[in-house]
Amino acid sequence: IDPAKRLADALGLEGLSDTPSAIAGDWPGELSALMLDTKSTFDGLIAKYAGSPDQAEAILANRFYRNISSALSGTQEYMAMEKLYELHEEHDFDLVVVDTPPTRNALDFLDAPRNITRLLDHKLFRLLMAPTRGIVKALNVAAQAFLHTVSRVVGGEAIDDAMTFFHAFEGMEQGFRDRAQRVLELLSDEGTAFVLVASPRRDTVEEAGYFAERLGEADIAVRALIVNRMHPRFGTETATAARERATTLAGTDLGDLYTNLADFALVASREEDHLRGLAAKVAPAPVVRVPFLATDVHDLDGLAAIGTHVFAAADAAPSA
Repeated sequence: IDPAKRLADALGLEGLSDTPSAIAGDWPGELSALMLDTKSTFDGLIAKYAGSPDQAEAILANRFYRNISSALSGTQEYMAMEKLYELHEEHDFDLVVVDTPPTRNALDFLDAPRNITRLLDHKLFRLLMAPTRGIVKALNVAAQAFLHTVSRVVGGEAIDDAMTFFHAFEGMEQGFRDRAQRVLELLSDEGTAFVLVASPRRDTVEEAGYFAERLGEADIAVRALIVNRMHPRFGTETATAARERATTLAGTDLGDLYTNLADFALVASREEDHLRGLAAKVAPAPVVRVPFLATDVHDLDGLAAIGTHVFAAADAAPSA
């Protein structure tokens, strides 16, 4: 669900669609990738829960629906969780990985199932969904008064589209409500793991700490922390000791090398300092350190190199 195309490029794909695309490679099993298409996923849900093909067609053709299915705030996050649930229920894959964008609203999808439930239970939604006859006629009188006021602002045509949508949606609420509950259960299931990925810079470590706190508020534990592009330590010598040797050997090639060693040791030490608080925050989750690679990661070979470091380190990684 990260809109950046860098991962697709590294996987050797021209582009990604809303359906899994197989990735050719020399490995056992199968690997596929897709990129979320919010509207296509929403359309699929409408088709699934509509009482008839005519009901689905009426909703899909509605202008109000076409707007909210791709532009309404929160829709992308909810559809991301719907796609995750869909892939999980199809049982075609042993493992599903969701790659989120590295922004502070990346975890908004955690709230998406609850938000859709709150919307369906909201008084105004129930007011708009109330049938035009019988005991709830008084509700519709109130709804009409509300809509008349709103139409002065947004226009009568937009209100007509919205009312047509709500009437067409009638009877589908329970299906969406049940689905949202199952998505919540999947997120908290033991088989679902949240893995934080960060670089050792102070700002990205702080961002990862924010994510860890958000997950904690949702009673979700971080299962692992991967720190990418770590500067390696060359030997056990401290930056201070290396600097002293560089001073003693000033003006020589060996002295220059010790200067470089001191610089690297200082950077590596600062990175570890940055990580200390985050490691404590996610404990007892393992912390896996992936070193800076000699070349940029832009293809499957580069991804495989990262994977080698991740899984080799994960077997014996300490929690801090």
